[in-house]
Amino acid sequence: MGVLIVFWIFAITTVVLTIKYKKPIFLMLPFFAMGIYLVIQIAMVPMPFWETVRFIFDLR
Repeated sequence: MGVLIVFWIFAITTVVLTIKYKKPIFLMLPFFAMGIYLVIQIAMVPMPFWETVRFIFDLR
């Protein structure tokens, strides 16, 4: 639950920064943060990284 709150705060902050500085590139930051979080969570699985990625994408 704490991670979700952090992501919401981060997303709101980037929206405010986008409006303040008129730089839409700030809106990409939450997506990059979620991608980094996903990679970290995959790396924490006690299997080799590529086997874990293959397993996740082979699920039906």
